[in-house]
Amino acid sequence: MMNLFRRYPLPVIVIAQLFGTSLWFSVNGVWLSFSRELVLTESDLGLMTLSVQAGFISGTLLLAVTGLADRFGASVMFAVASVVGALVNAGFILAAGVFPLALVLRFLTGLCLAGIYPLGMKMVIAWTPRYAGAALAWLVGMLTLGTALPHLMRGATLGMPWQWPLAGASVLALIGAGLIWRLGDGPHLPKSAGPVPLRKGLVALGMPRFRAVAGGYMGHMWELYAFWMLTPLLVGRELDRLALPDSLVPWLAFAIIALGSLGCIGGGRLSRTRGSEWVARVALTTSGVFCLIYPLISGLPSGFLLLALCCWGLLSLPIRPSFPPWLLPMPLGNSSARPWQS
Repeated sequence: MMNLFRRYPLPVIVIAQLFGTSLWFSVNGVWLSFSRELVLTESDLGLMTLSVQAGFISGTLLLAVTGLADRFGASVMFAVASVVGALVNAGFILAAGVFPLALVLRFLTGLCLAGIYPLGMKMVIAWTPRYAGAALAWLVGMLTLGTALPHLMRGATLGMPWQWPLAGASVLALIGAGLIWRLGDGPHLPKSAGPVPLRKGLVALGMPRFRAVAGGYMGHMWELYAFWMLTPLLVGRELDRLALPDSLVPWLAFAIIALGSLGCIGGGRLSRTRGSEWVARVALTTSGVFCLIYPLISGLPSGFLLLALCCWGLLSLPIRPSFPPWLLPMPLGNSSARPWQS
């Protein structure tokens, strides 16, 4: 089994990434039934989503500053983060009725995700350096599918308590941990010079090109995660207008978000011929236009708006694999200082 894993490392990594990142929006996938039972508002959903994002940002900074991934190995960190994330997500089921504690647990979930998504990127570079660009596109595509997966699990468990899909996400994360633990670290891991002081990372902000890329990426992430958070709510609104049952919400939400994985893979392929910068500009522009105009066209027929959401989902992701290669010409004096490796 070990030889089989090491012969095909990329499928192992992307499947583990798919399973591990199902923790990210696990609560969003069950939001309709969850919020009704606990009498929560859309603002509460925003706070829970924000808590995960804050945990993820804190975790990635912690990894970069401490060099933990270099000290213990990417595969070990990935596996441990997946196991702890699965336990924290399961703990949320028990503590969901205590809102402040629920927010803390969602923050800790984001902290664990910082050991899954970025470390998955590092493992891809270590195992498949010759095909890093295409491999990263697949990896980010799996992140998108992982984000959509809770909606699919909710659709498959309609009529069951909301706790079931959450527990399912924890089980998937544990399976992902086992896959990566068996695979181990790749033979081509770039040599690291150790932890990166925060002040050294901030030096990059003095580079105009880096500021432009970082600013574009921040805007893209702001829009993307807001879109992913609101997708089931926007879908539910249109189904209400069409007098269709809300049992369709998880299926449509999954389809809309999952379309982004196709856009991501397509963007990775297109960047080979048109260049990463061109793909990033076009994707940012089209996705940004959808974000700007959607509130202005909310009175149009529901069928048209659902189609618009599908197009938005497809066009929101081609940019993701374009950013890491765009940063490559910017040496920061340390291979581990590059965001796509840490």
